[in-house]
Amino acid sequence: MVTSYPLPEGFTELEVFAIGTALLVEALLGFCLNGLTIISFRKIKELRTPSNLLVFSIALADCGICINAFVAAFSSFLRYWPYGSDGCQIHGFQGFLTALASIGSSAAVAWDRYHHYCTRSKLQWSTAISMMVFAWLFAAFWSVMPLLGWGEYDYEPLRTCCTLDYSKGDRNYVTFLFALSIFNFMIPGFIILTAYQSIHQKFKKTGQYKFNTGLPLKTLVICWGPYCLLCFYAAVENVMFISPKYRMIPAIIAKSVPTVDAFVYALGNENYRGGIWQFLTGQKIEKAEVDNKTK
Repeated sequence: MVTSYPLPEGFTELEVFAIGTALLVEALLGFCLNGLTIISFRKIKELRTPSNLLVFSIALADCGICINAFVAAFSSFLRYWPYGSDGCQIHGFQGFLTALASIGSSAAVAWDRYHHYCTRSKLQWSTAISMMVFAWLFAAFWSVMPLLGWGEYDYEPLRTCCTLDYSKGDRNYVTFLFALSIFNFMIPGFIILTAYQSIHQKFKKTGQYKFNTGLPLKTLVICWGPYCLLCFYAAVENVMFISPKYRMIPAIIAKSVPTVDAFVYALGNENYRGGIWQFLTGQKIEKAEVDNKTK
C-alpha cells in the first residue's frame, strides 16, 4: 500500500505537481545540454583550449545544479523530503556549491573574453586551470560556512528541497548574506558588466559584433536576481508573510540557469557549437583552429 503524504502547507495538489514538473523539465533539459557540452570538450581535441576549459567549468557546475533540481523534483512528487536532516544539509551545500561555482566561472569567462578581444592576450593553460580551481574552492568556502554555523541550510517553503534559511532574518543570517552577496554576486556582476562593456566598445569600433555582449549579465540578473531580492527582503522584513508559493518562484527561476548558460556559453559560441556538431555527426570542424576567436 502506497503512503499518501499530506500536501505542504500553502500549496494545492496542482501547484505541487506543477513545481515538481517545472523542476524536472529544468533538470533534464539543463543536464542534457551541459552534459553534451562536457562530453564534446572531452571527446573533440580542437575544443580542448584554455578558454573552453572555463566554459567546461560552467557546464560542470550547471550539471550539479540540475542534479540538485532533479532531487527536488523527485521529492516534490513524493510531497515530502525523504532524506532526513542530514540529507537536507548535503542538498543545501551541494546546491550552493554548484550555484556559486557557476557564477564564479561565468565571471572568469568574462575576464578571459575581455583580454582576448581588448588586450589581445592569449589565455595560458596554467592561468585557466588556476582560475577554475579558484572558482570552485571559493564556492566551497562560502558553501561550507552554513554547515559551520555562519548561516544555516533549511527547507524551502515547499519542504521538498533545501537551501539557505532566510526565514529567521537574525544577525547571523544578515552578516552572512551581505558578505555572500558582495563576494559572490556583486563582484562577479561587476566583472561581467565592465568586461562586456569594454568588449562592446571594441566591437562598436570595428563594426564586427561577434556575439551578444549583453546576454551574460542579463542571464545573471534575470536568473539569480529574484532569489537575491527575496534574501535581501528577508534581511529587513519578516518574509514569512509572503505566500509560500510565491517564495518558491525565485528558486524555480534560478534552476533555469543551466539551460540558459548552455545557450549563452556553449551553443552561443560558434566554435564550441561546431565542436558539438562534430561530436554528434562526426563531421570535421571546417576551421581547425578552435581557440574561441568567435566567443
